[in-house]
Amino acid sequence: VGSAGVSSGQDSPLKAVQMLWVNLIMDTFASLALATEPPTEALLLRKPYGRDRPLISRTMLKNILGHAAYQLFIIFTLLFV
Repeated sequence: VGSAGVSSGQDSPLKAVQMLWVNLIMDTFASLALATEPPTEALLLRKPYGRDRPLISRTMLKNILGHAAYQLFIIFTLLFV
């Protein structure tokens, strides 16, 4: 968020302490999402993935790029409108 404002020639929309709070809140939600999923026996019995298998699947890549485009659209809309 801060680098988008700086790269556009404007002041950063968030100050350093505000950015730390945003990071804390976002990390908390991600941690809760991971911590609340119940462990299953199937995860322990699953075979490891092979070396030739990609780390990021095609569906994951589409979701990552789509979410990045959405976030860029929102931040640039907030900065320039």
